[in-house]
Amino acid sequence: MTEALQGLRVLDLARLGPGMYGSMLLADFGADVLMVEIPPGAVPRFDAQGGGDPEAAAQAERQIATNAFRRNKRSIAINLREPEGLELFYRLVDEADVVLDGFRPGVTERLGIDYATLSARNPRIITGTLSGYGRTGPYAQMAGHDINYISIGGALGMIGGADGKPVMPLNLVADFGGGGLLLAFAVLLAVQARERSGRGQDIDLAMSDGVTSLLSMQISRMFNVGKPPPSRGEHPLGGGRCFYNVYQCADGKWISVGAIEAYFFEALCRGLGHEEFIPHQHDDDRQQEMMDAFAATFLTRPRDEWFAVLGEADACLTPVLDLDEMAADPHVRERGLVETIEDPEAGMVEQVGVAPRLLGTPGEVRLPSARLGEHTDDVLGSLGLEAARIAELRGRGVVA
Repeated sequence: MTEALQGLRVLDLARLGPGMYGSMLLADFGADVLMVEIPPGAVPRFDAQGGGDPEAAAQAERQIATNAFRRNKRSIAINLREPEGLELFYRLVDEADVVLDGFRPGVTERLGIDYATLSARNPRIITGTLSGYGRTGPYAQMAGHDINYISIGGALGMIGGADGKPVMPLNLVADFGGGGLLLAFAVLLAVQARERSGRGQDIDLAMSDGVTSLLSMQISRMFNVGKPPPSRGEHPLGGGRCFYNVYQCADGKWISVGAIEAYFFEALCRGLGHEEFIPHQHDDDRQQEMMDAFAATFLTRPRDEWFAVLGEADACLTPVLDLDEMAADPHVRERGLVETIEDPEAGMVEQVGVAPRLLGTPGEVRLPSARLGEHTDDVLGSLGLEAARIAELRGRGVVA
């Protein structure tokens, strides 16, 4: 079966999770993704603490080696600071469609791998940089992580209870939603545009931009409905309503309720034995009363018992699953959202399955996670380098 992105050749210099997730999505659907990585010892490796503990760095490398973001990809290790290494990279670019990186603005220019340089060699090349704040604006050179991007992008201040501090939604919103996912989308847009123009283009994707884009509904409401933005904990979808909330159950576990529409709310009220609230779903002055009543009722039974009673009652009610519970959930298993993959070194490992589901040209896990530089010899051989020449370059640290 022909895969959706078969024939798309991607050079991936992303190095960190958000960009690697974006290129994994492309690889899952057939793109030939080649990670271009740093040979060990070529330059100091980045770590979150900024330290240089060799064992810590080795442990981080082992963790990366089994990272699911490296699946369906190959890996070559080239020192781009060496002229010979840079020339090898240029030869790869000549045959590539896309080059992705996660550097701060200005780094690709210093390395000589920016769009202007690469497009002069290959006019069809598409380059994409995934950074925190983009290449322009006063924050362009600031360091940051997901928590900073969702702060600037407007999301963090909206999440959490009315009387507490903002709640951090892991690193899902900026890194993977506004970052990696939009990066894969942007690449496909650029590929489609190239079909018409015959030329590639450059992508400047800021994760903070992506966060703001994800807030389109909330921002539109603020600007166009004429209402001030709700305070934290007061948004109808952020804990401010009884019908869209989470409740603790008798066993200490939690249940989520999303009964927005009137008929779902009616089913919820009937299932909980609170029919008296059916006419008052949107009454502002009764929200706390209804929340308290629902909370007291949910505390009378364990979570899974509530789900068994109301799960099929059209009440928009589901258990809040921990990751281990999610992985064992029958729906998750039936949909293939967790797969068991055979890895030559690690044995049988479980990874997230492929999404979205394309029924005509589905994606699949074809290759286990690539080790650092695992395919260097094969790739250089495809460029015409003989074994002796590859060994010489390896001996001088140009490749690994």
